Amino acid sequence: MNGEHTWNEIVSQPEVWRAAIAAGAQSAPQLQPILRHPGEALAIGCGSTHYLSLAAAPLANRFLPGRWYALPSSELYLFPRHHLPRKEGALVAFSRSGETTETVLAVRAFQQSLRGPTLTVGNYPESTLARECDVALIIPQGQEKSIAQTRSFTSMLLAFEAALAATTGDAEFMASLERLPSLAQALLDKASDLASSLGRDMSLDTLIFLGSGPFYGIACEAMLKMKEMSLSHSEAYHYMEFRHGPKSIVSEGTLICALLSDTAAAEELRLLGEMRSLGATILLVCPEPPAQNPAQLTLATGSGVCEEARLALSLLPLQVLAYQRAIAKGLDPDCPTHLDAVVRL
Repeated sequence: MNGEHTWNEIVSQPEVWRAAIAAGAQSAPQLQPILRHPGEALAIGCGSTHYLSLAAAPLANRFLPGRWYALPSSELYLFPRHHLPRKEGALVAFSRSGETTETVLAVRAFQQSLRGPTLTVGNYPESTLARECDVALIIPQGQEKSIAQTRSFTSMLLAFEAALAATTGDAEFMASLERLPSLAQALLDKASDLASSLGRDMSLDTLIFLGSGPFYGIACEAMLKMKEMSLSHSEAYHYMEFRHGPKSIVSEGTLICALLSDTAAAEELRLLGEMRSLGATILLVCPEPPAQNPAQLTLATGSGVCEEARLALSLLPLQVLAYQRAIAKGLDPDCPTHLDAVVRL
């Protein structure tokens, strides 16, 4: 069956998340010297894991004393003079396989510059990065047979978040993370029919994903899943940046998948109202439907979870949407066109 592995990996996430959150919390004492480094820190990755770093760096800046920056692994190893910390820093390398050439080379460039400790977050314990980094946070339950990342991405994200919560002693953040597996199961049940219907609607030929703050990295990852699995025209933007030129492509064939934050909700909803007036169909992913809701379609993820903990939960229905659109187009989500599970140069 087309997409069998991908579907099994998507729906297995509630249980995988429990293991990821436990692994992150248990590893916190070992990770403290890196996470609490007072200087500059880099979060790196390639493809999906670069987008993971775009979510992880703002989260780290919210909770930790150092200053975190996200960039693609290739930028660090090709342009070290432009990106290495000016003084001793720290590095977190996200990599599902732990074998991606660009990330391995970036870690080595950082280590050779003697700029500070290194951490890898991934899914394979015997990998090159697990051996070469100072510390490894590994979630083997996130391993996958399919090429496009789904549970590997969320397992790495949640393990990192749980380590942040445990390191800083933030009980509210940890309690929110621990609620996610049960909310994820309910959301999967709720999202299935809507995702299937939208996936079959080929009149929606342009898919836009919007997110602010740490949700921007999640929007980028949702865009990539849609592009990889279904070969659909998809783009990702910060909410407010979408006004500055990109909104010119909005038409009646546009589906905007919008991840609503708490911090900037008023401005985000205002922009969505404007995009609806231009003809777009809006799918809003949020804890509960807002009182003044500009969206035609809403997926409620459930209330009582702090903003920082909602990232993986917000991504989940968009993974299902990408899968369903691929199936509707007769494609195999397990084997995206031209792609390999690991990029080796």
